[in-house]
Amino acid sequence: MRRDRDPAGRPRNARPRDALGRPLGRAGAGGEAEGGGEARIPDDLALAGPEVARLADQLLRAGRPFHAHEVLEAAWKTGPADERDLWQGLAQVAVGLTHALRGNARGATALLRRGSQRARAYQGTYQDRTGSPSGPGRPYGIDLAAFLAASDDLAARIERHGLAEIPAADLRPGLTADVN
Repeated sequence: MRRDRDPAGRPRNARPRDALGRPLGRAGAGGEAEGGGEARIPDDLALAGPEVARLADQLLRAGRPFHAHEVLEAAWKTGPADERDLWQGLAQVAVGLTHALRGNARGATALLRRGSQRARAYQGTYQDRTGSPSGPGRPYGIDLAAFLAASDDLAARIERHGLAEIPAADLRPGLTADVN
């Protein structure tokens, strides 16, 4: 089977996906995806840090961690090199949440922990460059300490009790701090 590619020849997956990012059937003869599909995050998404944080937060709170992962992954690939650990770590946490919603406890705990560890590496070197009222320790309004603590706690609870014991609300964490 031929792989989808963009005009520059880079691999892309144009298949439609469900709400948890699982690929659906390829488009039929009429151009419609088999079984519908969710709106995709564009492969060439380019947003500044505050917009990435806001959009990822909205997607996570809406129970769409796969889509939040795509936003965070775009920031990791196109953002400043010194922010790579932040965006990659947050993207991995989002993938961990995706695994949890798909029923994969082992994958969930591995990605939640890996993402938390990577984002913590960034947290140790963070300097507030945004000038926002969120202040130091909250890059782009992200309550990083609380988000990573929640990720670690969720991973531990999944390991101890499995996914059946996890309330749905715990799989929809907020990323940004409520700044009023």
